[in-house]
Amino acid sequence: MSSNPLSDKQKSSEQAWAKPTDHLHVEHEMPRGSINLNVDGRQLTNPLQGFGQMWQKTYRINLIAPRVPATGKAATPQDIIAGWKTNFAKFWPRGNNFYAPLTEIAPGEVAVLNLKGPGGMPLSTGVRVIYADDEQFSFMTPQGHMFAGMITFSSEEENKEVSAQVQALIRASDPMYEAFFKLGIIGKMEDEFWTATLQNLATYYNASGKVELKSQCVDPRWNWGAAKNITHNAAMWSGIYTMTAPLRWFGKKGGGKK
Repeated sequence: MSSNPLSDKQKSSEQAWAKPTDHLHVEHEMPRGSINLNVDGRQLTNPLQGFGQMWQKTYRINLIAPRVPATGKAATPQDIIAGWKTNFAKFWPRGNNFYAPLTEIAPGEVAVLNLKGPGGMPLSTGVRVIYADDEQFSFMTPQGHMFAGMITFSSEEENKEVSAQVQALIRASDPMYEAFFKLGIIGKMEDEFWTATLQNLATYYNASGKVELKSQCVDPRWNWGAAKNITHNAAMWSGIYTMTAPLRWFGKKGGGKK
């Protein structure tokens, strides 16, 4: 008996979504030297739960003559997404690390991020994969991340041209982050980050192209009810962790004495 195509499609769509969860938990082992903070026990935050103005930012690159590295054949959108999911961390700018399970990006996975924060301070936070199929995948941020929101990575073909895109629907999580955003610090960092990522993606596929940015303010209001989010601020807690490192080191040395 043949299967029902519609049922198969619905089943595939359901499998592409992550199951709901109340709190995040990092299940994979972290490499030596990495920092796992501000993820375990945190809740996800959508754009409505942030403090600052809501923005939709779209970074797009038309890939000229992309080729699959292993075979040299012309890359399709499915090839782009497959390689992007498998090599996601490798496309990030230097000094920023994405720690996820050894499998490729899949629904429900939680990744720890060690980033260059405002002023060069280390920032440890994370994301959860909320959706992933062979055409796109999406992350959502936890409490304390610079932005409350969702980021979607996709690829498509139009008029025989293949493009890759990063689209973020975000708002600064708390008043501190919003202040840095208004000063142009966080916004510039975000633009440079995803521009470099897409350029690295193009290089991987032996393609060329220019990254274009479209930015739109979706909601100009501040969400004052979310001002309390500052208690979860990952930059603040990461800074405290970094500054107290000598105390932890001396504590371990002292604890080792008999």
